[in-house]
Amino acid sequence: MSTEHEMEELQEAAEHGREHSNLAPVSLTMTILAVLVAVAALLSHRAHTEEILKQNLATDTWGYYQAKNIRRHTASQINELLKVLPLKNEAAAEVLHKKNEVAIEDSTVEQGKIFKEATALQDEVKVLGRKANFYDLGETLLEVGLVICSITLLTKKRTYWLAGIFFGVAGIVLTVVGTLIH
Repeated sequence: MSTEHEMEELQEAAEHGREHSNLAPVSLTMTILAVLVAVAALLSHRAHTEEILKQNLATDTWGYYQAKNIRRHTASQINELLKVLPLKNEAAAEVLHKKNEVAIEDSTVEQGKIFKEATALQDEVKVLGRKANFYDLGETLLEVGLVICSITLLTKKRTYWLAGIFFGVAGIVLTVVGTLIH
């Protein structure tokens, strides 16, 4: 539901409220629900944006992990070749071999750190995705509550108002649950 459409709906609700003072609580409920829809939408958009940014960072970190793995593997293969190929300069080959051994060891240690970092980022992405899903569902239920409350203005039946409040409360609960996920 677009914000512009919601504002038109609120204006209509206010006009109905002026005409029928017994509908003022319904108009107030709709106003509150509209504000809560905006809050839930904002939280949802921010959570989705942060999720995408973290996923990009995790992807970059996994790429760095792979680059380190390729370098380590290349150094290891060079050392294997040094063992089987005839060498013109044994001393230079030994220096290269030792240099590669150090690089392999350093790479292995660094890869372990990068792996932990990438895994932690992936875990953060999952948490942010769950938060965003709760915010999305909360926003949807708040919008449903708003629409059902607006039916009260047309039908003058209190049942629709109560149903709208029920959906609104459910939307609030889901949005709050989303904020508690860490």
